Amino acid sequence: MTAHLKPSAAAARLPAGLDLLRDPLLNKGTAFSDAERDALGLRGLLPPAVISPEQQVARVLDNLRRLPTDLDKFISLNALHDRNETLFFRVLMDYPDEMMPLIYTPTVGLACQRFAHIFQRPRGIWVSAADRGRVAAVLRNWPTREVKIMVVTDGERILGLGDLGANGMGIPVGKLSLYTACAGIHPATTLPVMLDVGTNNAAFLQDPLYIGLKQPRLRGAEYDALVDEFISAAQEVFPGVVIQFEDFANLNAFRVLHRWRDRVCCFNDDIQGTASVALAGLYSALRVTGGKLAEQRLLFFGAGEAATGICELLVAAMIGEGLPQAEARQRCWLVDSRGLVVKSRADLGEHKRPYAHEHAQVPDFLSAVKALKPTAIVGVAAVGKSFARDVLEDVARVNERPIVFALSNPTSQAECTAQEAYLWTGGRALFACGSPFEPVTIDGKTHVPRQGNNSYIFPGVGLGLIASGARRATDEMFLAAARALAERVTQEDLEQGSLYPPLAQVRDVSARIAAAVAEVAFARGLASVPRPKDPLAFVKSKMYEATYRGYV
Repeated sequence: MTAHLKPSAAAARLPAGLDLLRDPLLNKGTAFSDAERDALGLRGLLPPAVISPEQQVARVLDNLRRLPTDLDKFISLNALHDRNETLFFRVLMDYPDEMMPLIYTPTVGLACQRFAHIFQRPRGIWVSAADRGRVAAVLRNWPTREVKIMVVTDGERILGLGDLGANGMGIPVGKLSLYTACAGIHPATTLPVMLDVGTNNAAFLQDPLYIGLKQPRLRGAEYDALVDEFISAAQEVFPGVVIQFEDFANLNAFRVLHRWRDRVCCFNDDIQGTASVALAGLYSALRVTGGKLAEQRLLFFGAGEAATGICELLVAAMIGEGLPQAEARQRCWLVDSRGLVVKSRADLGEHKRPYAHEHAQVPDFLSAVKALKPTAIVGVAAVGKSFARDVLEDVARVNERPIVFALSNPTSQAECTAQEAYLWTGGRALFACGSPFEPVTIDGKTHVPRQGNNSYIFPGVGLGLIASGARRATDEMFLAAARALAERVTQEDLEQGSLYPPLAQVRDVSARIAAAVAEVAFARGLASVPRPKDPLAFVKSKMYEATYRGYV
């Protein structure tokens, strides 16, 4: 692809006429100048008026805001992405608060459920179980070898919606849009990947419009063989590419990550990214309560990737504060579908066992709250309304400023709303959410909740890994990312109840996270480029800006 060549080189290799207008990386639509139209065979293929980029943005917004539903807006933005990437990213970068909920959570959940029915144009690479033995050849069909980062899913655990099979491709596409919008990773160097191993979703298997393999999911050795072949092929075709695993189910997520994390530069955002953004929120909350992380007792509703990933990073942070590992783990408690995770239970998966403590069996979350009196409750089970009134009132009885993180998404799966969290704690909750909520006024005070959204973390982590040429992604990097994010929260943010900075600052936040991640890579000998004098300036110099280039 030519989109990120210098203008003079690009001009010499540009397609012309309709081919140029059909290339979303190069197309400028009505913004092509008169000189460009004459030089590139565009005269007559466009309306005669030359429209400025600012006018194009205004037209997009005018049309978008007239649409009746968020799904309609998602489809419209997706169509824009398919025809003019620069304009698409300009709109995202200029209006992040309005656009990010449309291209990612919560709207992307509904879009994935309807993906086969709203499908317009293929994007990314589709690797299926039928491609065993030829995955490298499939990847070579991608038109460039300049891919620096890919997001791959097998569609089994899409958000809190479960097995969406090939329809889950909306997630890698959305994630990589955020990599570009939030951290300036050039869109030509990103690649969404759907690893289609079948689906156990009966409705999709019976849907004549379903776009994936109509077969039950691969399991066991066959599944592992395909994943291994894919990761090896990705490194062969795109040497050094960063791989982000996304929305794999628990039975595969931990195993795949542990198998590959010390061999290639990869991470699982549901495990490590969620942990980092949650830890950053806790650091912010503790600036209000005045306590130390090592003094907290945290109770998680959920015991899967997100919960145990957060626990692992919390333990690492507590160890950094001087707490022994065993004591740090004692600060983290899990509740799953069978109740409190305790040592006497015989049904525990490997990832839960470090957090199975000596305690009497407790049947549900409310009982666990009463028994343990946690300073913070964290919801990551994707069970809507699980932080009921009695739960929140009980937490508020034993904490002056209870920490309440309802991190599941989409909105239908949120453990509680912002309104419920503030109302049922007398306006005292330190609240973070996984889906966006409007400000809430309680007793004359307005609280402004902000999302504990992974989009604060993974774009900057990815930028830092790419900029430093990191050979591995480590937990220390995610600790550094959490600290860098928490540092961007101002006193004014905290006074209005915001534990994260505004999304309008996300590019600056991502740059600082990238610099912190790169610093770890340089310090630990994991970088493949020399350490620059100014890491922050270095990563900023790598960031893509969504501006048109002159072609003549």
